[in-house]
Amino acid sequence: MIAQRVGVSAARRIVAGNPSGFFTQHLPKLAASRLSTTQIRPVGTSKITAEDAHSLLAQQRLNRPVAPHLTAYRYDQTWFGASIWNRFTGGALSGAFYAYFAVYLVSPLLGWHVESASLAASFAALPAVAKGGIKFLVAWPFAFHCVNGVRHLSYDLAFGFAKKQIVKWGWAVWGTSLVLGLYAGFAL
Repeated sequence: MIAQRVGVSAARRIVAGNPSGFFTQHLPKLAASRLSTTQIRPVGTSKITAEDAHSLLAQQRLNRPVAPHLTAYRYDQTWFGASIWNRFTGGALSGAFYAYFAVYLVSPLLGWHVESASLAASFAALPAVAKGGIKFLVAWPFAFHCVNGVRHLSYDLAFGFAKKQIVKWGWAVWGTSLVLGLYAGFAL
């Protein structure tokens, strides 16, 4: 792209300087001496007050096009689609791991008992429904993120880009992850 600009600008300068001698013996000398990749634009600045700068910026913003956001698309493709939930579950898993490891790190200083034995004993004292719910809350994001990662890997291999296949993949990811999460939460 820059080579094209250089060539066009050099040709324009040569023709503007000597139109009749464009293909004469002076072409190599003129092209070599006038090659430049910089553009010259007249710039003028002036001092303005902060209020004038703010009103000028507000006026310029009115002329800018408004880019569509998630509200411009169907909700089943954006908010309820598997891609956005892959980011949500990945962020939730990462945040939970960082929070747990930070608590585990400072627990000896604060006198908290976060070691494995006390966690297992307190978890065993919970009712069965509470245990299953907690295990589901941990297992479902992991299962969803894992299954949806397989979907993204198939997209990297250019499989499943038809609109019907995208919808089927989304429902398959949701169904599989819910089944795996319920199995891990209540059957294991």
